[in-house]
Amino acid sequence: MSVTNGIGNLQQTTGTSATEAAAHVSGSAVKAKGTAETRSEQTDHAELSTAGSLISKALGGSDVRMGKVQALQQAIASGSYQVSSSDVADKLVDSMME
Repeated sequence: MSVTNGIGNLQQTTGTSATEAAAHVSGSAVKAKGTAETRSEQTDHAELSTAGSLISKALGGSDVRMGKVQALQQAIASGSYQVSSSDVADKLVDSMME
């Protein structure tokens, strides 16, 4: 069985060998070191698109409706929460059939 991570395919399609890539990286490191000595501070800046910020908000939010959860917890604690036995039986049979 062969497992690849796709990096080798990328190098093949771009025509870059591993040694060329390593030489490029080490050359970039030397250039970065030289520019770091001349500049005292560099900062990174990124901006998200509107869609990106909406996705970020959606992923960061909770999908739990706390009002409903609290109402169910209170009903269970007070003993007023009733479950249909036929509904429970149907769900059990459905889960066994999967």
